[in-house]
Order: sequence, then structure tokens, then C-alpha cells
Amino acid sequence: MQTSQQRHLSGNFHSLYQKAADPHHAPRFQILDSNMSSDIGSKGADLSFKTCDEQFFTLESFSPTDHLFVPYESPPQTVASILSNPSPYSSQGSQSYSSDPRYSPDNAYGTPVSVYSAANSSNELKYKLMEMENVLMAPDDTSEADSYYCNGSASSVPMWSQLKEIVPQLDINQLLLCCAQAVSDGDLSTAGALMDVLDQRVSISGDPVQRLGTYMLEGLRARLEMSGSAIYKSLKCTEPTSSEMMSYMHVLYQMCPYWKFAYVSANTAIWEAVENEGKIHIVDFQIAQGSQWVDLLKALAIRQGGPPSVRITGVDDAQSTLARGGGLHIVGEMLSKLAASCNIPFQFHEATMSDVKVLRENLVIVPGEALVFNFPYVLHHVPDESVSTENYRDELLRMVKSLAPKVLTLVEQESNTNTSAFVHRFKETLDYYTAMFESMDVARSRDDAQRLNAEMHCVAKDIISMIACEGAERVERHELLAKWRARFNLAGFTQCTLSPAVTFYVKDMLKDFHTNFRLEENKGALYLAWKNRAMVTCSAWR
Repeated sequence: MQTSQQRHLSGNFHSLYQKAADPHHAPRFQILDSNMSSDIGSKGADLSFKTCDEQFFTLESFSPTDHLFVPYESPPQTVASILSNPSPYSSQGSQSYSSDPRYSPDNAYGTPVSVYSAANSSNELKYKLMEMENVLMAPDDTSEADSYYCNGSASSVPMWSQLKEIVPQLDINQLLLCCAQAVSDGDLSTAGALMDVLDQRVSISGDPVQRLGTYMLEGLRARLEMSGSAIYKSLKCTEPTSSEMMSYMHVLYQMCPYWKFAYVSANTAIWEAVENEGKIHIVDFQIAQGSQWVDLLKALAIRQGGPPSVRITGVDDAQSTLARGGGLHIVGEMLSKLAASCNIPFQFHEATMSDVKVLRENLVIVPGEALVFNFPYVLHHVPDESVSTENYRDELLRMVKSLAPKVLTLVEQESNTNTSAFVHRFKETLDYYTAMFESMDVARSRDDAQRLNAEMHCVAKDIISMIACEGAERVERHELLAKWRARFNLAGFTQCTLSPAVTFYVKDMLKDFHTNFRLEENKGALYLAWKNRAMVTCSAWR
């Protein structure tokens, strides 16, 4: 690559954060009197535990008696109705794509039917430029321009000398999509020139589109340099320090309800499934600090008829180990002390996820226990048939089904980035994270250093993985609930309809957040949305 091109494409992801990491620009956030601890597994890290004699500092800023759930004599009043429309989100995306005709009620909650289709290679470049110009100059209608680029009418991005005349008329999203197409086509001169333009438009302290654009641009640079995997691993495992990451995740947890949604919905579904069981075995594939189970144990302790015996098996990951500053024994000690204070017979067990067969042996299944499996934002990390012929994702599901679980809870991002072609995946990532950054923007001011660090260190690594990495190196492989349903059905599972109680407690929790967060039930599952974009789903299976 020529020196001038290297200058355009050599953005260093770590140097991007040096200023923000400087104490003069982003002082470390200290938790002084909060009763929360961040517990977000491979998405982040956790705050320190208190002993069983003190107040437990968990992720939840609320007790089981206000927002999470408590044993109840009868279900709470049923919260409003299932929509007659087959999809609760008939037009998806945040503000940029709300009128996009490619989003339809039958299109699995917002993923474009066709984000990219190759243009006819015989089209004349001049015709493409004229068409692009006409679209961009259309008054009061930016969606047409969005549709033009996302549908691939510019699949062979023109040379920079011919494209530059209309570049000033493009917004950041359009520039990013053009740049992604240039990268996909191997048009390095155009990609480099567009990156120079984007450098002047994006900012980690700007509006949501500017901030997201910074990370999308770095992902494109990393893809060209084939350094995405190294950046992802560095962000995931070695930067920042444990205490810093804990504070960043704490801020993220406060800003948006995505993890509270996971905990409240899964815990309520689990409570209902095991309320009459005398022996319960919970297998958590994202145990992190174990904070999810603090409130469940407290609820089980006051269950009518007395508490059951409980065994929890935690499946660990490198990020959680880093966050805790040690292994799973730290989680086991905390939960054991809590269980003892609640008079609950309790055991904690550690397991490894290195291999499905090894995992089954490590679970130590005991006859007579009601088995519960919890998958919060983790199953999309398991490689599937697009990565390896061994297809560990489906193999894991078949193994779990063979153990006849009482319930399995699944919480996943509602996004389609698994098997899509690069430009399609880039567009979906841009759409999804535009909504996420908007949802974080309303919680903190633009110059808030804590929000800045939370976005950089807790969200950016996922974006880098989706844009810069391919094959086995790409860790983030999200699927829509429609695809998860197909996988679970093939593995022999039957979906359990979430009860009105789950909806009730989640809606109660959402009162603490912006009114643009919406909750809808569809086909027995819950969808958490930002405006008209479905962001997260919760479903239960057996």
C-alpha cells in the first residue's frame, strides 16, 4: 500500500482512547454510596462484594420488593394486549430509518429484506453519478438517499475524482455506507479519501451519529489492516484495568435498561417455573459476579412452604475473571454466604465451556433436581455452522435439551449480523447501534466523561468485532428471535409463553428510564425497544 494510503487507513484504535483515559479528560468514576455493582459478564465487569453480614451491593438499584419480583398470591393485573399485527414493530430503526420500506411487519423486527444487492456491472459510471446526485438533491426526503446506498445502487463505488463533487451533500451515515462499500470492493483510494472526510465529521463527544461514526470508522480501518481481532481481544481482556472497567459498566447499567431487562425477565420466568420445586440447579452461562441470583435467592428464602435447596453452576469467561480480579470461587463465596444468611441449603459449582462434551461432564447432573439454564447475551458468541462444521451452537442446544431442563431463558440482541454479507452487516450494525447510542444519549450530557468511557470500553469492542473480523475471529454473531426459534425447535425445544407477571415487573422497572423505551409481547416473547427499533428479546423454553 502506498504511503499516502497508509496515512488514511492507519487509525489506531488505542490512541483514540488515550485522551479520554487521561485523568484530566475523563476522571475515574468512583462508587461512593451506590447499592449497585456492575455485573455484565463478557460485556463488562463488576463492583466489589460486601460480606453476608453487610448490605449486598448488586447490579440492581432496587430491592426484590420494588422492581424485580416477589412471591405473590396471584398474578398481577394483566398488562395490555397482544397486538393484532403479527409484528409489534412494523417499521424498524431509530429516527434515520423509521420510514424505510424495506422494513415490514413480516420482516423479523427490523432487519432489512435486502440491504445490499449488487448493481449491474455494465452500468455506466456517469449514469450512477447522475442517479446519486438526483437522489441526494431530492428535497425533504433523506430516506430515498439512504435506500439508494443501502440497496447497493452504488455497488461499484466511483473513483474519488468523480465522487468528490457530491460528497459534501452526504450525511455521516451515507458517507459510512459509501466507505464500507469501497472497503468491500477493495477501492483503497476512495476508502482513504472518504475516511479523511469522515475524520472531520465524527467525534467521540458529539451527537449519537457522530460518536457511533467514530467507532464504525475505526472498524473499517481495522478491517483494511486486518487488525480487528487483535483490537477486540485487547479491548476485551487487557484494557482498561478491572476497577476502571467496573465503573464503566456501572455507568452503562445505569444509563440504559438492557441488562436490567435481562435480569428481571429471566428471574421472573425462572421463579414461576420452579416455584413448587424442592431442589433447583441453575446453570448460568454468563455468571459474571453472580449478582442476578442475589434477588432470586432472597425471594426463594421467603417462599411459601420454605426455601428449596439450590445449586448454581457458573460458566466463566475471561472478561468476568478480569473484572472480579479472580476466579469463580469469589462468586461462590458471596452466594454461599448469602444463602446461609437466608437459611437456604446451597452449593456452588464451577464449569468450563471449552468443549460441549467436557461441559456436560462438568455440570454434575443430580437426579431429582429441577434444571434451569440461563443464557443472557452469550449464545451469539458460540460458533455455529457458518464458522465450523462442528456447529457448537446447535450442539450445545441439543446437549441442554437432552438434560430435560425445567426452563431455559434466552436474552439476546434483536439484530441480524451472523451470516450476512459485509455491507449488509455493516448497515445492520449502523442501524442497531444508532438506536443504542440515541438511548444512551438521553441519559447523560454530551460532555459526560463517564458516558464517553462506557461507550468506548463497553460497546465499541462489539462494533469492531462485527465490522473488522471474519470467520472464527468474529465473536459477535447476533441473530433475530425468528432464527433462534428455528434453532431451538430443531434442537427439540418448545417455547414457553411468558406470563403477564413477567411483563408487569419489566414494565415496572422501565419506569426508571426514558419514555422512548417500549415493551411489547409477541408470540410469547418480550421485546424491549427504543422508539420503533426492537433492541432486545427475552424468551423461555423447555
